[in-house]
Amino acid sequence: MEPASAALECDPTELDDLHLLDLVTEGCPAPSCPGLPQSGRSTQELIEVLGLEPATARRLAAALELGRRALLHGPRGEPCFGTGEQVFQFLAPRLCGERVECFHVLYLNAKGGLISERRVSQGTLTTSLVHPREVYAPALVHRCAALVVAHNHPSGDPQPSTQDRATTRRLVRAGRLLGVDLLDHVILGHGSYFSFQEEGLLGIS
Repeated sequence: MEPASAALECDPTELDDLHLLDLVTEGCPAPSCPGLPQSGRSTQELIEVLGLEPATARRLAAALELGRRALLHGPRGEPCFGTGEQVFQFLAPRLCGERVECFHVLYLNAKGGLISERRVSQGTLTTSLVHPREVYAPALVHRCAALVVAHNHPSGDPQPSTQDRATTRRLVRAGRLLGVDLLDHVILGHGSYFSFQEEGLLGIS
């Protein structure tokens, strides 16, 4: 039985990634397909990377976007951020597929609940410049008790750069002066994250 035909007879939850991809594209990707493409890929990119026909590439791009939106808008209670994993799960659907670094701030109440979310900076492939005033001005307006900052690494590697460490130190200092705690700085990679708080790197030394 052909893979696509076999996939039709199975519960999608029982299929591995390549069989799901085979099902969505009706068996069009080549056997050498490198795995699941990321959401945010354009139709032209899917044509070039997977060797798909235009109609099939459009169908796959639409399926990836539907998955991203389901994660973004799916039913959930009030978001609460006590760990890097919670931050990653919340922001990954928003940042996956971004080609440049984007810097987000989560403004929190005293219980860690979300008051507001804002993208305060958007940079280049490897750099997202952010100034403390851009981060903390909304915090004062919203009377936040604390905040979490996060940004993505388009390379997929969440390990912090020297600039990331310097930015974190500046933000920690500013927060202490203003009385608004910086709880964490989370860097999002492809399927993984780096948490300054969990690594014990929120000091200013």
